[in-house]
Amino acid sequence: MKYIDEFNDPELARRLLDEIRATATRPWALMEVCGGQTHSIIRHGIDQLLPEQVELIHGPGCPVCVTPLEVIDKALEIASRPGVIFCSFGDMLRVPGTGRDLFRVKGEGGDVRVVYSPLDALELARRNPDREVVFFAIGFETTAPANAMAVHQARRLGLANFSLLVSHVRVPPAVEAIMTAPACRVQGFLAAGHVCSVMGTAEYPRLAERFRVPLVVTGFEPLDILEGIRLAVRQLERGEHRVENAYPRAVREDGNPAAVRMIEEVFEVTDRNWRGIGPIPDSGWRLTEAFRAYDAEHRFQVTDIRTEEPAECRAGEVLQGLIKPTECAAFGTTCTPRTPLGATMVSSEGACAAYYLYRRMNAATPQATGAAGKEMNPVG
Repeated sequence: MKYIDEFNDPELARRLLDEIRATATRPWALMEVCGGQTHSIIRHGIDQLLPEQVELIHGPGCPVCVTPLEVIDKALEIASRPGVIFCSFGDMLRVPGTGRDLFRVKGEGGDVRVVYSPLDALELARRNPDREVVFFAIGFETTAPANAMAVHQARRLGLANFSLLVSHVRVPPAVEAIMTAPACRVQGFLAAGHVCSVMGTAEYPRLAERFRVPLVVTGFEPLDILEGIRLAVRQLERGEHRVENAYPRAVREDGNPAAVRMIEEVFEVTDRNWRGIGPIPDSGWRLTEAFRAYDAEHRFQVTDIRTEEPAECRAGEVLQGLIKPTECAAFGTTCTPRTPLGATMVSSEGACAAYYLYRRMNAATPQATGAAGKEMNPVG
């Protein structure tokens, strides 16, 4: 498959690993920002194949995981109401709120539906004029254009029974929050290629300069990630700190200008609370005043819901890169995909889910070996 198979070549992976080993002379800690990259790293054992000088830290790049508990509870409240069709991507249905999740609401009679696009929810609103249709609009910059387009189309079509429950978050303020945290060990970043394919790279040079860290835009296949690591380590060894694009087949410096214009028309920047992390200034989007009529929080009057995170869940520390999932006492015991304490265990991009799925059950895993002690294949 074009642009997939080419980036899973074992021989090229070994060459990149050899280059990284030859380049790294000191300990370096890199953070991959995207949860999709985390899953690829754990699935292919990339972190175990790297030289001991290079450590990968998992960042808060899972949009499901960072959706705050209070927003989940707002979704549960809205979805429970009669006359509502609540639409969501499938990975949100297992995310625990306070005492239940969207699957439980569906089992109790709520009309909760899995859709593949916000435009699917828009079509439901067109076909059901007597029902309120709400789409759960979460995600980083990647999903924002489609959600913005759905609201734009709803207004154009005059669909007054359509609204969004918005919990969009932005990557650059999260990078800033990570770097200003007292316990931060991050010395370089692998930036999310799909986010940059939409927004471009214009916001990153100031971060690289301010915090003196390399920021390398990477994709999601093994060779993408290894090349991103190679470039980041090379910069660190040379004392450089700049933005490099290791994903040119998908990312341009100006991103997708049409998508950015659509976002800027429909959304405005706001402060956002991140699950397990807390408030980050200017880290989210909300609907502008011109589209506020399509805001489900105001339409259903759930703006005053406030919650507290369960004390036994350490997902916030995982999302900040302070601990690995296996360092949480609940991991794999009281917290499993069937009984999750937090979103990181059930999201398709969650770090805890990746460790559980690929059987990383112990805090210490032999470097460059699999569970049976055999040499790991760098491309699975």
